[in-house]
Amino acid sequence: ASCVQHRLVVRDVSSLQVRQLYTCLDQIQYIEWSSDSLFILCAMYKRGIVQVWSLEQPEWHCKIDEGSAGLVASCWSPDGRHILNTTEFHLRITVWSLCTKSVSYIKYPKACQQGVVFTKDGRYMAVAERRDCKDFISIFVCSNWQLLRHFDTETQDLFGIEWAPNGCVLAAWDSCLEYKLLLYSLDGRLLSSYRAYEWPLGIKSVAWSPSSQFLAIGSFDEKVRILNHVTWKKITEFEHPATVASKKTIVYKEVEKSPSVETETLSFPPTRALASSLFSTQSKYEISQVPVSLQYIKPVADRANPKMGVGMLAFSADNCFLATKNDNIPNAVWIWDIRRLKLLVVLEQLCPVQCFQWDPRQPRLALCTASSRVYLWSPAGCVAVQVPGEGDFQIVSLSWHSSGDSMVLLSKDNFCVCYLEREEV
Repeated sequence: ASCVQHRLVVRDVSSLQVRQLYTCLDQIQYIEWSSDSLFILCAMYKRGIVQVWSLEQPEWHCKIDEGSAGLVASCWSPDGRHILNTTEFHLRITVWSLCTKSVSYIKYPKACQQGVVFTKDGRYMAVAERRDCKDFISIFVCSNWQLLRHFDTETQDLFGIEWAPNGCVLAAWDSCLEYKLLLYSLDGRLLSSYRAYEWPLGIKSVAWSPSSQFLAIGSFDEKVRILNHVTWKKITEFEHPATVASKKTIVYKEVEKSPSVETETLSFPPTRALASSLFSTQSKYEISQVPVSLQYIKPVADRANPKMGVGMLAFSADNCFLATKNDNIPNAVWIWDIRRLKLLVVLEQLCPVQCFQWDPRQPRLALCTASSRVYLWSPAGCVAVQVPGEGDFQIVSLSWHSSGDSMVLLSKDNFCVCYLEREEV
């Protein structure tokens, strides 16, 4: 699904043929599929309206108007039959049922980076709350929206919460001014708390491994710390130095080369195909000899949200690899072997890395750098792929299909679908 102004376009993934076309009341600012792909919501925050469309019954539609309360966020519940709307100033979360048309209210949600999270099985929801100048967490049962547990947290300014994939442990962390990570059980008991240091800026990113055995914490001190699920103690920490010195680490460096054109084929004026080949550059990876010095950017100390520390973390689907990005070294992606707890690969790009994401089915990492190329790494090697097409298509974000056979590449104004051939076993 994609939106253009006030129009919602639904296409077939394999052929990109238009399946449905819907017209909304105003410019669409957010879209989201229900878990079963039968419904899609379109949020128009400026108007405080959410419209829901049905794929099976195109004539059916639903409109939710929050009125004077306003709207700043909207999302589906895991069952795909309830919509959660957050009103302006985070006064409340309204739970709308598409089946019974009933409405439930959750008061005092906290305006933070990640304040509403569901367990992977869709049974429970955790909500970060702020009341009487203190932080709280409420856990709800998603089947009937009944409150299961309500407890306060030992945080100064709760910044985010995240369930472990098995749904047994909830991680909560403080803002960057206070290094504190707390781990709670489903019944609200504090299992453990972790603090790496005290005074400098603290936690910047958090990621669970798919098996729930590891919790990776990216910090402003340019390190990643790995906690284990048995004692919740640190088992190792990964540093991101500007110089890669280990001979056991492979450093892939992106290089650009202009394609060679034989003089016999030149003509004037040049043909369209020849002109594009003359002025285009090809990108490929070369293995650098260690030690390798990476481009290091010193952050501006007197500005808010400095570009420093580990801001991006992601585990591979098979639990074997961890990809990280240190904002001080914006052109590099670090890939760690979790089985050996060692640095395996560094990908050094020509431009700052905008986004990376693992294939949901196999250890294959895709990344983009706001150029017209998408980059893929797997244990077998890495490759740079030029996106064909006219004009300057700068990829700023990407998203894998759940099958791992294709991915959507997004630029500022356009998108394209990249199909990958499946290897014959």
